Amino acid sequence: MGVSAMTDLPQVRGRLTPDRPLSDLTWLRVGGPAQWLFQPADREDLAAFLRDLDPSVPVFPMGVGSNLIVRDGGVRGVVIRLGRGFNGIEIAEDGRVTAGAAALDAHVARKAAQAGRDLTFLRTIPGAIGGAVRMNAGCYGSYVADALREVTVIHRDGRTVTLPASALELAYRSSRLPEGAVIVEAVFDAPEGDPAALEARMAEQIEKRDASQPTKDRTAGSTFRNPAGFSSTGRADDSHELKAWKVIEEAGMRGARLGGAVMNEKHPNFLTNAGEASAADLEALGEKVRKRVYEHSGLTLEWEIMRVGQPDA
Repeated sequence: MGVSAMTDLPQVRGRLTPDRPLSDLTWLRVGGPAQWLFQPADREDLAAFLRDLDPSVPVFPMGVGSNLIVRDGGVRGVVIRLGRGFNGIEIAEDGRVTAGAAALDAHVARKAAQAGRDLTFLRTIPGAIGGAVRMNAGCYGSYVADALREVTVIHRDGRTVTLPASALELAYRSSRLPEGAVIVEAVFDAPEGDPAALEARMAEQIEKRDASQPTKDRTAGSTFRNPAGFSSTGRADDSHELKAWKVIEEAGMRGARLGGAVMNEKHPNFLTNAGEASAADLEALGEKVRKRVYEHSGLTLEWEIMRVGQPDA
């Protein structure tokens, strides 16, 4: 079949949509269409589709678009977006919290807290569990690596496999997932806590976040990884901590603009769609920031936001 003639796709019970615009599915509200968007009904539907899909067709698992730039030319192949069949949350008496990959991080934190289980660090992380695992998301000194027990993935050949957290080699904002694998579920070990105290902690975290971050603007979270000062597990080393926002500000790039893109005045590590930005505007401004920071401090900023797809022709 091949990508150029990708019309004879496997039969599914979920939804397959050709030329589906993706801009409305991303927090930055930019980007071109997916050649095909697949929203599987359940695990079996996803496994059968991956098993029967031509191996030459690219596949990109997309979460809720909170940490993503889709380029203006769109995404070739199949974009997979998990929905209702993958957002369950279950809490066992032994403290294990099982969450589907499409469950929102904030929902998992809140439901765990109501049951007296502490996953409060997830409360202020934008996005869903699949992305949080893939990026070893963290906040206020706690990371997915601290709590993750195991993940269930569906391989490109359709096999469903449960992997221990150690197999993912979680590091600062990164993991090593098998090529083409789609995360469908994660299991966390959540320590016990008083529900009221956990709720109060989350409220404090939200207040702190809202005071320092542009939560009402069109952003995709932190644009660049902190350039140094973190261990391989993703835990901060305060004695050597270096913040991306600080080196961006010192390079004079707070408030920098390009087209409709701006490095946010409130927090300069938040690349923002200030109105009618294109994906090209946003990515080009990000690259301009990287160049200016390197010229100013000799540091090379690495993108934290994932960028996918083709430039506009």
